[in-house]
Amino acid sequence: MRGPHNIWRLIRTGATFQRTGAMGQALDAMNAPRRLRVAARLLGLPFAWLGYRGDPALPPVTRAITALGPAYIKFGQILSTRPDVVGAEMAGHLRMLQDSLPPFPTPIARLQVQEDLGAPVETLFSEFSEPVAAASIAQVHRARRTDTGAEVAVKVLRPGIAAAFRRDIDAFHFAAGMIERLSPSSRRLRPRDVISHFESVVMGELDLRLEAASASEFTENTREDAGFSVPHPHWDLSGRRVLTSDWAEGIPMADVPAIRAAGHDTSRLAERLLQLFLSHALRDGFFHADMHQGNLRIAPNGDIVAFDFGIMGQIDEYTRRVYAEILYGFIQRDYHRVARVHFEAGYVPPDRNMAQFARALRAVGEPIFGADASRISMANLLAYLFEVTERFGMATRTELILLQRTMVVVEGVTRTLDPQINIWAAARPVVELYIRDNLGPRAALRDGLKVVQALGRRGPLLPEVVDRQIDRLSRPEPSTIIVEPTAPRWPLAISLLAAGVVLGALLS
Repeated sequence: MRGPHNIWRLIRTGATFQRTGAMGQALDAMNAPRRLRVAARLLGLPFAWLGYRGDPALPPVTRAITALGPAYIKFGQILSTRPDVVGAEMAGHLRMLQDSLPPFPTPIARLQVQEDLGAPVETLFSEFSEPVAAASIAQVHRARRTDTGAEVAVKVLRPGIAAAFRRDIDAFHFAAGMIERLSPSSRRLRPRDVISHFESVVMGELDLRLEAASASEFTENTREDAGFSVPHPHWDLSGRRVLTSDWAEGIPMADVPAIRAAGHDTSRLAERLLQLFLSHALRDGFFHADMHQGNLRIAPNGDIVAFDFGIMGQIDEYTRRVYAEILYGFIQRDYHRVARVHFEAGYVPPDRNMAQFARALRAVGEPIFGADASRISMANLLAYLFEVTERFGMATRTELILLQRTMVVVEGVTRTLDPQINIWAAARPVVELYIRDNLGPRAALRDGLKVVQALGRRGPLLPEVVDRQIDRLSRPEPSTIIVEPTAPRWPLAISLLAAGVVLGALLS
């Protein structure tokens, strides 16, 4: 229920940040204006006693986030990959949110395994460890199958996690609605749509059968990717609340000193990680959308191992082409091309000035090129980009939220491996390959073939469609209703069919 009772939840959120001492630390890390910091402290002090106490042993921001619940933890995981935005110290504190949260008792986990898989743990596994990792949604146990002796990872959902997420998301919906009502200018950002998108993603993460399916599909897509591996799911030992998969041995991505000590080239790993993400997004349209350090390891042979496929991103072919052209335009420093793509895709309202938009994009992109990567402030860059989108009335594209968010996270991870990485130089070969394969003559022929195939599938329906259209157009309209003249659609269908036949003949 998205009623006023959520005001209490939001008040407790602010009060928790105040009580734990996280409010000032968070605002300082984000370089908030001094007046905002003073106002937040003055307004928050009277309500501090209403906040959750949290674990006093934790740093303030981590203490507040863990006390507030899983939805807040998800947001903290994103910030943990951005030391350039929140500072290295806070990013280090937040990193524990990735896989080092307090676990729930092992007997409860064993009971859930028995209920979900229909047999006692002792029957299914000859070994079943205490939790080896715990995050916001679930925790992982190291185990060994009784039948094959294979070493596996058993992921078990936290008890009551679905209800906790629903409570938080309910408050987020209420807050988004209040923001839209109180600030009409915020509607272009579509806060309610963004929360709905977040809700659909997170609630899907709570069914581990879907995660197993995502892992299976992702494995098939990336089978030929050098230096990358994915643990296979074990379907016979998986259910809604339990997921069993291959055990992934390796060094956690967050432990950069250990990675270097093992002899791995962190600069090369950073470049490979970024290129793999772009390949999955552009080539397959299906990518890992939660690629923080807690979900990545470096295998002894140097492979990047990804796991935890609860959040996956999917984008259609047209959107992939638009995104690739935007990236390519920035890489080529062709801001007029980037602006034109935005207008053609409908991302910017047609009544805005394209030349002015191109100049605004130049002001975003030019400071990046030729600059030392360590001197680029991503916080300042994002702030200015936000100003540009607001000035030109760009609405939030919910279909790109996961892609954009994951790009930010992946960049943060690569910078922990190599603070000097040149993001644009690393991305260039992947984007150029995609542009060459998908925007050239061969791509046009493939598109034409798809048209022929679509017409072939729908061919038996064309006579019925034509008859229905002619009947509708030949019926007299009521005299009291004014109807705009409508061009018949059947000539277009026949023209497409003829074009398809000709193209099919050429292709054969």
